[in-house]
Amino acid sequence: MSSPTSDTRALASSPDPATRAAAERHLVRYAGHADFVGEIITSAAGSFVYTRDGRKILDFTSGQMSAILGHSHPEIVDTVRRQIGELDHLYSGMLSPPVIDLAAGLAGTLPAPLTKALLLTTGAEANEAAIRMAKLVTGGHEIVSFARSWHGMTQAAAGATYSAGRRGYGPAAPGNFALPVPHAYRPDITTATGELDWQRQLALGFDLIDAQSTGSLAACLIEPILSSGGIIEPPLGYLTALRDKCRERGMLLIVDEAQTGLCRTGSWYAFEREGIVPDILVLSKTLGAGLPLAAVLTSDDIEQRAHDRGFLFFTTHVADPLVAAVGNTVLEVLTRDRLDVRAAQLGAILREGLQELGERHAVIGDIRGRGLLAGLELVLDRETKEGSDELGTLVTRRCLELGLHMNIVQLPGMGGTFRIAPPLTATEDELALGLSILDTAIGDAVAAL
Repeated sequence: MSSPTSDTRALASSPDPATRAAAERHLVRYAGHADFVGEIITSAAGSFVYTRDGRKILDFTSGQMSAILGHSHPEIVDTVRRQIGELDHLYSGMLSPPVIDLAAGLAGTLPAPLTKALLLTTGAEANEAAIRMAKLVTGGHEIVSFARSWHGMTQAAAGATYSAGRRGYGPAAPGNFALPVPHAYRPDITTATGELDWQRQLALGFDLIDAQSTGSLAACLIEPILSSGGIIEPPLGYLTALRDKCRERGMLLIVDEAQTGLCRTGSWYAFEREGIVPDILVLSKTLGAGLPLAAVLTSDDIEQRAHDRGFLFFTTHVADPLVAAVGNTVLEVLTRDRLDVRAAQLGAILREGLQELGERHAVIGDIRGRGLLAGLELVLDRETKEGSDELGTLVTRRCLELGLHMNIVQLPGMGGTFRIAPPLTATEDELALGLSILDTAIGDAVAAL
């Protein structure tokens, strides 16, 4: 999921005052303290969105990190047109060929023993189902997640979310514990040479969890790369050690790949880098390529145990055929066009371009991420790593003025970190255009400080 701490405000006034006034009069503002982007979008195609006044804006966020095949991909459009004329929605207990095909197709992309799928709508809903399943199967209720996590805004998902949205809503669900984030650029527990000592950090984190637990640990829910937390990837070996900590305590490991799953990082799934397999995998965003589709994947054994205990997650749009058909098309295009390989290749080009920017701009403190999910952290001083909300806001605003939509995460104790996630179908020329605009925007913003 994505957080309201991601500031995409555009302060320029809308070219359509009447439409903007209607929006301000009638729409609930749902992004925390951030405003809506200041322009009205009327169409989108490929890597670009278009405004009502005809401006063309390069989309470096794939919509809400979802449109991995770009906007209005012709095969997705054809699938929606065909499927909605045949079978769109059913009673939730009914099955259809697209649903069965998608469950089988997803199993074919995954290592054993992940063979069973529950098809839902959003990442928050899927995380809710995964947590509910873990609680039922283990008999516990306590959930561990990263201190800069974002898993959604529904009850259990929000309880496992620490990057934003906790204040002012009353008590969270009981039994939620935060695990420190293994952040190599901003380490909290270090070796003698000043590097992140993630082994000690992880051990201390679980010492604190064990001290607080009532003996009812159910699951650890994590992103393999924290996205709304600032594009932070745990060091190699961390996920394996975390899995072992879970097994020692009888916990399930739930991996939320809402943004990293389905080829974005250069492999089908980000967890594959270490060769581990989660007990439960959550997909959303990228699975529907911009349409509301999510999935919970697990083993035959866990599914059977949940079923034996009466697992209930009966929702209005569970197993809907329309979006399942879209998911099948997404898998077909990803496989046929080898977009995992393409994401790795384009990711290398993107990273090289960002590194070149880092050589020209002293305010670029760190470049991280994998494949076509990149993070670029802005700082005022590379030595102190002091961040600046103002700098991030200025760069974001200037990018939009120049025709590039960027998304920046600004959390306490961090500089602003851009989340860069263009479609997997983007061209090298489009990446070059985005990097060129970002180069100009950073220079203009620094000059304006």
